[in-house]
Amino acid sequence: MLLMGNGRLITRDTQNPLIADGCVAMEGGSIVAVGDTAALRARFSDAAFVDAHGGVIMPGLINAHGHIYSAFARGMSIAGYNPKGFLDILSGLWWKLDSHLQLADTRLSADATMIDCIENGVTTMFDHHASYGHIDGSLFAIADSARQYGVRINLCYEVSDRAGVDSMRAAVKENAAFITHAQTDASGMLAALFGMHAQFTLSNETLEYCVSRTPAGAGYHIHVAEGIEDVYACLQQHGKRPVYRLHDFGILGKNTICGHCTHVSEAEIDLLAETGSKVVHNPESNMGNAIGCPPTIAMLHRGVCVGLGTDGYTNDMLESLKVAKLLHQHHLHDATTAWAEAPQMLFDNNAKLATQAFGRELGVLKVGAAADVIALDYTPLTPMDENNIAGHVLFGMSGQKVMHTVIDGKLKMRDRELLDVDKQAVLARCREAAQGLWQRINA
Repeated sequence: MLLMGNGRLITRDTQNPLIADGCVAMEGGSIVAVGDTAALRARFSDAAFVDAHGGVIMPGLINAHGHIYSAFARGMSIAGYNPKGFLDILSGLWWKLDSHLQLADTRLSADATMIDCIENGVTTMFDHHASYGHIDGSLFAIADSARQYGVRINLCYEVSDRAGVDSMRAAVKENAAFITHAQTDASGMLAALFGMHAQFTLSNETLEYCVSRTPAGAGYHIHVAEGIEDVYACLQQHGKRPVYRLHDFGILGKNTICGHCTHVSEAEIDLLAETGSKVVHNPESNMGNAIGCPPTIAMLHRGVCVGLGTDGYTNDMLESLKVAKLLHQHHLHDATTAWAEAPQMLFDNNAKLATQAFGRELGVLKVGAAADVIALDYTPLTPMDENNIAGHVLFGMSGQKVMHTVIDGKLKMRDRELLDVDKQAVLARCREAAQGLWQRINA
Protein backbone atom coordinates (compact mmCIF):
# COMPACT_ATOMS: atom_id res chain seq x y z
CA MET A 1 0.00 0.00 0.00
CA LEU A 2 1.09 3.55 -0.75
CA LEU A 3 0.02 6.88 0.76
CA MET A 4 0.62 10.33 -0.66
CA GLY A 5 -0.21 13.11 1.74
CA ASN A 6 0.68 16.30 3.58
CA GLY A 7 -0.59 18.52 0.80
CA ARG A 8 -3.57 20.51 -0.37
CA LEU A 9 -5.62 17.81 -2.08
CA ILE A 10 -7.46 18.80 -5.28
CA THR A 11 -9.69 15.80 -5.91
CA ARG A 12 -11.71 16.92 -8.99
CA ASP A 13 -14.59 15.24 -7.15
CA THR A 14 -17.51 17.67 -6.95
CA GLN A 15 -18.65 16.09 -3.67
CA ASN A 16 -15.31 16.73 -1.97
CA PRO A 17 -13.25 19.14 -4.10
CA LEU A 18 -10.49 20.25 -1.69
CA ILE A 19 -8.95 18.85 1.48
CA ALA A 20 -6.63 21.27 3.26
CA ASP A 21 -4.22 18.61 4.58
CA GLY A 22 -5.17 15.75 2.34
CA CYS A 23 -3.93 12.25 1.67
CA VAL A 24 -4.64 9.50 -0.86
CA ALA A 25 -4.34 5.80 0.02
CA MET A 26 -3.62 3.47 -2.91
CA GLU A 27 -3.52 -0.29 -3.24
CA GLY A 28 -3.62 -2.64 -6.22
CA GLY A 29 -3.81 0.16 -8.75
CA SER A 30 -6.87 1.77 -7.17
CA ILE A 31 -7.61 4.48 -4.63
CA VAL A 32 -8.89 2.93 -1.41
CA ALA A 33 -9.28 6.05 0.73
CA VAL A 34 -9.13 9.84 0.52
CA GLY A 35 -9.04 12.05 3.59
CA ASP A 36 -7.03 13.85 6.22
CA THR A 37 -3.33 12.98 6.31
CA ALA A 38 -3.14 12.22 10.02
CA ALA A 39 -6.24 10.05 9.92
CA LEU A 40 -5.10 7.97 6.96
CA ARG A 41 -1.56 7.55 8.30
CA ALA A 42 -3.04 6.23 11.52
CA ARG A 43 -5.44 3.96 9.64
CA PHE A 44 -2.75 2.57 7.31
CA SER A 45 0.24 2.73 9.62
CA ASP A 46 2.25 0.12 7.71
CA ALA A 47 1.89 1.82 4.30
CA ALA A 48 4.76 3.56 2.53
CA PHE A 49 4.35 7.33 2.68
CA VAL A 50 5.19 9.89 0.00
CA ASP A 51 5.37 13.40 1.46
CA ALA A 52 3.98 16.25 -0.66
CA HIS A 53 5.84 18.70 1.60
CA GLY A 54 2.82 21.00 1.91
CA GLY A 55 2.40 21.26 -1.88
CA VAL A 56 -0.59 20.31 -4.02
CA ILE A 57 -1.81 16.77 -4.69
CA MET A 58 -4.09 16.18 -7.67
CA PRO A 59 -5.09 13.50 -10.21
CA GLY A 60 -2.56 12.56 -12.86
CA LEU A 61 -2.89 14.67 -16.00
CA ILE A 62 -4.23 13.36 -19.33
CA ASN A 63 -3.07 14.34 -22.82
CA ALA A 64 -5.92 13.67 -25.25
CA HIS A 65 -3.94 14.10 -28.50
CA GLY A 66 -0.18 13.76 -28.96
CA HIS A 67 2.36 12.74 -31.58
CA ILE A 68 5.20 10.72 -30.07
CA TYR A 69 6.82 10.36 -33.48
CA SER A 70 7.61 14.09 -33.52
CA ALA A 71 10.07 13.90 -30.62
CA PHE A 72 13.21 13.91 -32.80
CA ALA A 73 12.16 17.08 -34.62
CA ARG A 74 13.48 19.21 -31.76
CA GLY A 75 16.36 21.29 -33.13
CA MET A 76 16.20 19.63 -36.55
CA SER A 77 17.07 21.58 -39.71
CA ILE A 78 15.92 20.33 -43.12
CA ALA A 79 17.74 21.52 -46.21
CA GLY A 80 15.51 23.64 -48.42
CA TYR A 81 12.66 23.79 -45.92
CA ASN A 82 10.98 27.18 -46.28
CA PRO A 83 7.26 26.76 -45.62
CA LYS A 84 4.73 29.23 -46.98
CA GLY A 85 1.71 27.67 -45.32
CA PHE A 86 0.26 24.70 -43.48
CA LEU A 87 0.56 22.23 -46.37
CA ASP A 88 4.25 23.09 -46.72
CA ILE A 89 4.74 22.43 -43.00
CA LEU A 90 3.10 19.02 -43.34
CA SER A 91 4.95 17.89 -46.47
CA GLY A 92 8.26 19.61 -45.78
CA LEU A 93 8.62 18.75 -42.10
CA TRP A 94 6.30 16.15 -40.61
CA TRP A 95 5.80 13.86 -43.58
CA LYS A 96 9.49 14.01 -44.36
CA LEU A 97 10.33 13.10 -40.78
CA ASP A 98 7.88 10.22 -40.45
CA SER A 99 8.83 8.77 -43.84
CA HIS A 100 12.40 8.27 -42.54
CA LEU A 101 11.54 6.89 -39.10
CA GLN A 102 12.75 3.36 -38.45
CA LEU A 103 11.36 1.09 -35.75
CA ALA A 104 14.23 1.87 -33.36
CA ASP A 105 13.58 5.60 -33.82
CA THR A 106 9.92 5.12 -32.95
CA ARG A 107 10.81 3.18 -29.82
CA LEU A 108 13.33 5.76 -28.64
CA SER A 109 10.92 8.61 -29.41
CA ALA A 110 8.43 6.82 -27.18
CA ASP A 111 11.01 6.30 -24.42
CA ALA A 112 11.86 10.01 -24.39
CA THR A 113 8.17 10.97 -24.38
CA MET A 114 7.34 8.58 -21.54
CA ILE A 115 10.07 10.14 -19.42
CA ASP A 116 8.79 13.61 -20.24
CA CYS A 117 5.23 12.59 -19.39
CA ILE A 118 6.23 11.26 -15.98
CA GLU A 119 8.26 14.37 -15.23
CA ASN A 120 5.30 16.60 -16.19
CA GLY A 121 2.72 14.58 -14.28
CA VAL A 122 1.05 13.16 -17.41
CA THR A 123 -0.12 9.69 -16.49
CA THR A 124 -2.35 8.97 -19.51
CA MET A 125 -1.74 9.78 -23.17
CA PHE A 126 -3.71 9.41 -26.39
CA ASP A 127 -1.17 9.17 -29.21
CA HIS A 128 -1.70 9.51 -32.97
CA HIS A 129 1.26 7.77 -34.61
CA ALA A 130 2.85 7.88 -38.09
CA SER A 131 6.12 6.28 -39.20
CA TYR A 132 5.89 5.53 -42.90
CA GLY A 133 9.58 4.61 -42.89
CA HIS A 134 8.59 1.51 -40.91
CA ILE A 135 4.92 0.76 -40.23
CA ASP A 136 4.71 -2.87 -39.14
CA GLY A 137 5.00 -3.26 -35.38
CA SER A 138 5.34 0.46 -34.67
CA LEU A 139 2.31 0.66 -32.37
CA PHE A 140 3.52 -2.41 -30.51
CA ALA A 141 6.94 -0.77 -30.04
CA ILE A 142 5.30 2.29 -28.48
CA ALA A 143 3.14 0.06 -26.29
CA ASP A 144 6.24 -1.79 -25.10
CA SER A 145 7.79 1.53 -24.11
CA ALA A 146 4.63 2.63 -22.29
CA ARG A 147 4.57 -0.70 -20.46
CA GLN A 148 8.20 -0.37 -19.42
CA TYR A 149 7.75 3.14 -18.05
CA GLY A 150 4.26 2.52 -16.70
CA VAL A 151 2.37 5.21 -18.59
CA ARG A 152 -1.27 4.57 -19.51
CA ILE A 153 -1.61 4.87 -23.30
CA ASN A 154 -4.21 4.88 -26.09
CA LEU A 155 -2.68 4.32 -29.55
CA CYS A 156 -3.63 4.50 -33.20
CA TYR A 157 -1.84 4.63 -36.55
CA GLU A 158 -2.39 7.53 -38.95
CA VAL A 159 -3.76 6.04 -42.19
CA SER A 160 -3.09 8.21 -45.23
CA ASP A 161 -2.86 7.91 -49.01
CA ARG A 162 0.22 10.12 -49.06
CA ALA A 163 2.72 7.22 -49.21
CA GLY A 164 0.84 5.07 -51.74
CA VAL A 165 -1.66 2.22 -51.65
CA ASP A 166 0.67 -0.41 -50.19
CA SER A 167 1.62 1.82 -47.26
CA MET A 168 -2.00 2.78 -46.70
CA ARG A 169 -2.98 -0.88 -46.48
CA ALA A 170 -0.06 -1.60 -44.14
CA ALA A 171 -1.22 1.25 -41.89
CA VAL A 172 -4.74 -0.16 -41.82
CA LYS A 173 -3.33 -3.58 -40.92
CA GLU A 174 -1.27 -2.09 -38.08
CA ASN A 175 -4.34 -0.29 -36.71
CA ALA A 176 -6.50 -3.42 -36.83
CA ALA A 177 -3.84 -5.69 -35.33
CA PHE A 178 -3.16 -3.35 -32.45
CA ILE A 179 -6.84 -2.71 -31.70
CA THR A 180 -7.38 -6.48 -31.48
CA HIS A 181 -4.37 -6.72 -29.17
CA ALA A 182 -5.60 -3.89 -26.94
CA GLN A 183 -9.11 -5.33 -26.72
CA THR A 184 -7.68 -8.46 -25.09
CA ASP A 185 -5.36 -6.59 -22.72
CA ALA A 186 -6.54 -6.82 -19.13
CA SER A 187 -4.04 -4.46 -17.52
CA GLY A 188 -6.20 -1.34 -17.75
CA MET A 189 -3.13 0.45 -19.11
CA LEU A 190 -3.65 -0.03 -22.85
CA ALA A 191 -6.34 1.08 -25.28
CA ALA A 192 -6.62 1.73 -29.01
CA LEU A 193 -8.52 3.63 -31.68
CA PHE A 194 -8.42 3.44 -35.48
CA GLY A 195 -6.33 6.39 -36.66
CA MET A 196 -6.60 8.42 -39.83
CA HIS A 197 -4.99 11.57 -41.17
CA ALA A 198 -6.96 14.56 -42.48
CA GLN A 199 -9.47 13.86 -45.21
CA PHE A 200 -7.55 15.65 -47.96
CA THR A 201 -5.19 12.64 -47.86
CA LEU A 202 -7.99 10.05 -47.71
CA SER A 203 -9.93 8.99 -50.81
CA ASN A 204 -13.44 7.56 -50.64
CA GLU A 205 -11.98 4.17 -51.44
CA THR A 206 -9.54 4.46 -48.54
CA LEU A 207 -12.27 5.49 -46.11
CA GLU A 208 -14.38 2.53 -47.22
CA TYR A 209 -11.36 0.25 -46.78
CA CYS A 210 -10.70 1.61 -43.28
CA VAL A 211 -14.29 1.20 -42.14
CA SER A 212 -14.51 -2.32 -43.55
CA ARG A 213 -11.44 -3.41 -41.59
CA THR A 214 -12.10 -1.68 -38.28
CA PRO A 215 -12.54 -4.28 -35.52
CA ALA A 216 -15.98 -4.33 -33.92
CA GLY A 217 -16.43 -1.88 -31.09
CA ALA A 218 -13.51 0.35 -32.03
CA GLY A 219 -13.77 4.10 -32.46
CA TYR A 220 -11.69 6.45 -34.58
CA HIS A 221 -9.07 9.13 -33.97
CA ILE A 222 -8.86 11.46 -36.96
CA HIS A 223 -7.68 14.98 -37.79
CA VAL A 224 -10.69 17.05 -38.86
CA ALA A 225 -10.62 20.47 -40.54
CA GLU A 226 -7.31 21.32 -38.90
CA GLY A 227 -6.36 23.56 -41.80
CA ILE A 228 -8.78 25.30 -44.15
CA GLU A 229 -7.22 23.18 -46.92
CA ASP A 230 -9.05 20.12 -45.54
CA VAL A 231 -12.36 21.94 -45.93
CA TYR A 232 -11.57 23.12 -49.46
CA ALA A 233 -10.52 19.62 -50.55
CA CYS A 234 -13.70 18.03 -49.19
CA LEU A 235 -15.92 20.61 -50.87
CA GLN A 236 -14.09 20.51 -54.20
CA GLN A 237 -13.62 16.76 -54.44
CA HIS A 238 -16.65 15.41 -52.58
CA GLY A 239 -19.18 18.24 -52.46
CA LYS A 240 -19.48 18.24 -48.68
CA ARG A 241 -17.71 19.56 -45.60
CA PRO A 242 -15.42 17.24 -43.54
CA VAL A 243 -17.76 16.45 -40.65
CA TYR A 244 -20.58 15.54 -43.03
CA ARG A 245 -18.26 13.30 -45.05
CA LEU A 246 -17.23 11.43 -41.90
CA HIS A 247 -20.87 11.06 -40.94
CA ASP A 248 -21.71 9.58 -44.34
CA PHE A 249 -19.05 6.90 -43.80
CA GLY A 250 -20.30 6.08 -40.30
CA ILE A 251 -17.13 7.33 -38.64
CA LEU A 252 -18.68 9.79 -36.18
CA GLY A 253 -19.95 8.59 -32.82
CA LYS A 254 -19.35 8.50 -29.09
CA ASN A 255 -16.15 6.46 -29.46
CA THR A 256 -14.58 8.80 -32.02
CA ILE A 257 -12.12 11.61 -31.40
CA CYS A 258 -11.94 14.43 -33.94
CA GLY A 259 -8.67 16.29 -33.58
CA HIS A 260 -8.64 20.08 -33.97
CA CYS A 261 -11.93 20.97 -35.77
CA THR A 262 -10.48 24.42 -36.42
CA HIS A 263 -12.65 25.21 -39.42
CA VAL A 264 -15.98 23.55 -38.68
CA SER A 265 -19.30 25.28 -39.38
CA GLU A 266 -22.15 25.79 -36.93
CA ALA A 267 -24.07 22.96 -38.59
CA GLU A 268 -21.05 20.69 -38.24
CA ILE A 269 -20.82 21.55 -34.54
CA ASP A 270 -24.44 20.50 -34.16
CA LEU A 271 -23.70 17.21 -35.93
CA LEU A 272 -20.73 16.53 -33.67
CA ALA A 273 -22.94 17.14 -30.64
CA GLU A 274 -25.80 15.07 -32.04
CA THR A 275 -23.56 12.05 -32.70
CA GLY A 276 -21.72 12.32 -29.39
CA SER A 277 -18.40 12.65 -31.20
CA LYS A 278 -15.51 13.98 -29.14
CA VAL A 279 -13.19 16.83 -30.15
CA VAL A 280 -9.67 17.59 -28.91
CA HIS A 281 -8.33 21.14 -28.93
CA ASN A 282 -4.58 21.69 -29.44
CA PRO A 283 -4.00 25.41 -28.87
CA GLU A 284 -0.22 25.68 -29.12
CA SER A 285 -0.04 23.64 -32.30
CA ASN A 286 -2.82 25.69 -33.88
CA MET A 287 -0.97 28.90 -33.07
CA GLY A 288 2.40 27.54 -34.16
CA ASN A 289 1.05 26.39 -37.51
CA ALA A 290 -0.86 29.67 -37.93
CA ILE A 291 -4.02 27.84 -38.98
CA GLY A 292 -6.50 29.85 -36.92
CA CYS A 293 -8.44 29.55 -33.69
CA PRO A 294 -11.19 26.90 -33.57
CA PRO A 295 -14.70 27.66 -32.26
CA THR A 296 -13.92 25.66 -29.15
CA ILE A 297 -15.94 27.76 -26.74
CA ALA A 298 -18.99 27.52 -29.00
CA MET A 299 -18.56 23.75 -29.23
CA LEU A 300 -18.46 23.41 -25.46
CA HIS A 301 -21.52 25.60 -25.02
CA ARG A 302 -23.44 23.51 -27.58
CA GLY A 303 -22.77 20.23 -25.85
CA VAL A 304 -19.68 18.87 -27.59
CA CYS A 305 -17.24 17.13 -25.27
CA VAL A 306 -13.98 18.94 -26.10
CA GLY A 307 -10.78 17.69 -24.51
CA LEU A 308 -7.31 19.21 -24.47
CA GLY A 309 -4.23 17.92 -26.28
CA THR A 310 -0.83 19.10 -27.37
CA ASP A 311 -0.43 17.69 -30.92
CA GLY A 312 3.18 16.92 -30.00
CA TYR A 313 4.00 20.54 -29.20
CA THR A 314 4.73 19.84 -25.53
CA ASN A 315 4.11 17.25 -22.83
CA ASP A 316 3.25 19.89 -20.23
CA MET A 317 -0.53 19.90 -20.03
CA LEU A 318 -0.58 22.79 -17.57
CA GLU A 319 1.25 24.88 -20.16
CA SER A 320 -1.40 23.97 -22.74
CA LEU A 321 -4.12 24.85 -20.24
CA LYS A 322 -2.77 28.38 -19.90
CA VAL A 323 -2.37 28.81 -23.65
CA ALA A 324 -5.91 27.59 -24.29
CA LYS A 325 -7.32 30.18 -21.94
CA LEU A 326 -5.28 33.02 -23.40
CA LEU A 327 -5.87 32.05 -27.03
CA HIS A 328 -9.65 32.22 -26.74
CA GLN A 329 -9.65 35.40 -24.71
CA HIS A 330 -7.44 37.03 -27.33
CA HIS A 331 -9.35 35.63 -30.30
CA LEU A 332 -12.80 36.52 -28.94
CA HIS A 333 -11.68 39.88 -27.52
CA ASP A 334 -13.29 38.78 -24.27
CA ALA A 335 -11.25 38.72 -21.07
CA THR A 336 -14.07 36.94 -19.23
CA THR A 337 -14.15 33.81 -21.39
CA ALA A 338 -12.32 30.47 -21.00
CA TRP A 339 -11.85 30.75 -17.23
CA ALA A 340 -14.20 27.81 -16.78
CA GLU A 341 -13.92 26.27 -20.24
CA ALA A 342 -10.15 25.72 -20.32
CA PRO A 343 -10.10 23.78 -17.01
CA GLN A 344 -13.22 21.94 -18.15
CA MET A 345 -11.33 20.64 -21.18
CA LEU A 346 -8.26 19.50 -19.29
CA PHE A 347 -9.77 18.16 -16.10
CA ASP A 348 -13.40 17.21 -16.78
CA ASN A 349 -13.49 16.26 -20.45
CA ASN A 350 -10.10 14.59 -20.68
CA ALA A 351 -11.19 12.49 -17.70
CA LYS A 352 -14.37 11.52 -19.57
CA LEU A 353 -12.37 10.55 -22.67
CA ALA A 354 -9.92 8.47 -20.67
CA THR A 355 -12.55 6.83 -18.47
CA GLN A 356 -14.46 5.74 -21.55
CA ALA A 357 -11.35 4.51 -23.35
CA PHE A 358 -9.83 2.52 -20.49
CA GLY A 359 -12.99 1.31 -18.80
CA ARG A 360 -12.11 2.65 -15.37
CA GLU A 361 -12.52 5.99 -13.64
CA LEU A 362 -9.59 8.30 -14.33
CA GLY A 363 -8.83 11.96 -13.59
CA VAL A 364 -10.37 12.04 -10.12
CA LEU A 365 -9.21 11.22 -6.59
CA LYS A 366 -11.93 9.19 -4.93
CA VAL A 367 -12.43 5.65 -3.73
CA GLY A 368 -12.45 3.15 -6.59
CA ALA A 369 -10.78 5.42 -9.15
CA ALA A 370 -7.45 4.56 -10.73
CA ALA A 371 -4.45 5.38 -8.55
CA ASP A 372 -2.91 7.99 -10.85
CA VAL A 373 -1.74 10.75 -8.50
CA ILE A 374 0.75 13.61 -8.73
CA ALA A 375 2.12 16.18 -6.31
CA LEU A 376 3.40 19.63 -7.22
CA ASP A 377 5.76 21.95 -5.40
CA TYR A 378 3.24 24.76 -5.06
CA THR A 379 2.52 26.72 -1.90
CA PRO A 380 -0.13 29.39 -2.49
CA LEU A 381 0.76 32.97 -1.64
CA THR A 382 -2.94 33.85 -1.39
CA PRO A 383 -5.87 31.97 0.19
CA MET A 384 -6.82 28.79 -1.67
CA ASP A 385 -10.26 27.25 -1.41
CA GLU A 386 -12.63 25.16 -3.50
CA ASN A 387 -13.89 28.25 -5.36
CA ASN A 388 -10.56 29.55 -6.66
CA ILE A 389 -8.69 26.34 -7.52
CA ALA A 390 -8.65 27.22 -11.23
CA GLY A 391 -6.90 30.52 -10.57
CA HIS A 392 -4.15 28.81 -8.59
CA VAL A 393 -3.67 26.11 -11.24
CA LEU A 394 -3.62 28.59 -14.12
CA PHE A 395 -1.25 31.11 -12.58
CA GLY A 396 0.84 29.10 -10.14
CA MET A 397 1.46 25.63 -11.53
CA SER A 398 3.38 24.03 -14.39
CA GLY A 399 4.69 20.62 -15.33
CA GLN A 400 8.12 21.56 -14.00
CA LYS A 401 6.62 21.87 -10.51
CA VAL A 402 5.63 18.19 -10.42
CA MET A 403 7.55 16.47 -7.60
CA HIS A 404 5.98 13.02 -7.41
CA THR A 405 4.19 10.90 -10.02
CA VAL A 406 2.25 7.74 -9.22
CA ILE A 407 0.64 5.71 -12.02
CA ASP A 408 -1.59 2.73 -11.35
CA GLY A 409 -0.48 2.83 -7.73
CA LYS A 410 3.21 2.62 -8.61
CA LEU A 411 5.63 5.41 -7.71
CA LYS A 412 7.39 6.53 -10.90
CA MET A 413 9.03 9.77 -9.74
CA ARG A 414 9.87 10.96 -6.24
CA ASP A 415 11.20 14.44 -5.47
CA ARG A 416 11.88 14.99 -9.21
CA GLU A 417 13.98 11.81 -9.38
CA LEU A 418 12.83 9.13 -11.82
CA LEU A 419 12.79 5.66 -10.28
CA ASP A 420 14.44 2.73 -12.06
CA VAL A 421 15.20 4.88 -15.12
CA ASP A 422 18.62 5.92 -16.38
CA LYS A 423 17.42 9.10 -18.03
CA GLN A 424 20.84 10.24 -19.22
CA ALA A 425 21.50 6.91 -20.93
CA VAL A 426 18.13 7.06 -22.70
CA LEU A 427 18.73 10.62 -23.88
CA ALA A 428 22.20 9.68 -25.13
CA ARG A 429 20.67 6.94 -27.28
CA CYS A 430 18.04 9.40 -28.50
CA ARG A 431 20.68 11.92 -29.57
CA GLU A 432 22.54 9.25 -31.52
CA ALA A 433 19.38 8.02 -33.24
CA ALA A 434 18.19 11.56 -33.99
CA GLN A 435 21.52 12.39 -35.59
CA GLY A 436 21.16 9.39 -37.88
CA LEU A 437 17.58 10.33 -38.72
CA TRP A 438 18.57 13.90 -39.59
CA GLN A 439 21.36 12.67 -41.83
CA ARG A 440 18.98 10.36 -43.72
CA ILE A 441 16.49 13.18 -44.19
CA ASN A 442 19.12 15.55 -45.56
CA ALA A 443 20.99 12.97 -47.65
